[in-house]
Amino acid sequence: MTSIELILACLLGGALIGYTGGVLGIGGGLLAIPLLGLILGMDQQTAQGTALIMVVPAVLLTVRQYHRRNHIDFRRAALGAISSIIFTWLGARLALGMDAILLRRIYSIFVMAIALYYFDQSLGFSRRRRRSDKPRPDPESFGQLWYIAVGMMAGLAGGVFGVGGAVLVVPFLTSRMGYSQTGAQGLALSMIIPGTLVALATYAFHGQTTWQVGIPMAIGSLMLVPFGVRLAYRLPENRLKFIFACMLVLIMALLLVRA
Repeated sequence: MTSIELILACLLGGALIGYTGGVLGIGGGLLAIPLLGLILGMDQQTAQGTALIMVVPAVLLTVRQYHRRNHIDFRRAALGAISSIIFTWLGARLALGMDAILLRRIYSIFVMAIALYYFDQSLGFSRRRRRSDKPRPDPESFGQLWYIAVGMMAGLAGGVFGVGGAVLVVPFLTSRMGYSQTGAQGLALSMIIPGTLVALATYAFHGQTTWQVGIPMAIGSLMLVPFGVRLAYRLPENRLKFIFACMLVLIMALLLVRA
């Protein structure tokens, strides 16, 4: 593959991943990491670091789009962001010291667990709602410590896996704290912005980034993120969760091929 072909492929791949990330409220790194390993033969750590180059601007634009459509409480996001920074750095240091194959296996388990949760939520949503007499929790009833704890979870996952902090905490925000799917996606993404920058700096400092791949992917991603967010607000919440679960199954398949 020539340099021009590589750049064009990265632009196209980044655009598709950016659109998907906009729909699902993620930076797109979860999908980019196995693709970078499968197509370009990157080891797990380098794939994670390279994906972060694309994720940082994509997350910034996605948060802006979500905030325009559904106001994000940035005071709560800041509480999570502060704890996220510390735990992202700790997670990234842990990941960089791991065996690449072991890290990929742990990453696979992480993706599988989230996929199972979303399949359960989407396919059993109506049935559980009819069975349960419990009212949906009110996000306003949760204090500052809850958001600090959410930031810790997001930071640790984002540091270890390079991405995925928002994916981990969105189910917690929806099921335990009463947020809507799109509301949780916007809040979770806004929490991980500082931590994602810390993760990128840590991976780059240790030479685990490929900028000539990550930069065109980032440019491509930014082109289609707004269209993905627009679709997210048109889809029923139940269907959005099902699409999310299907995307995670695709990631699992890519990881199995890579293995």
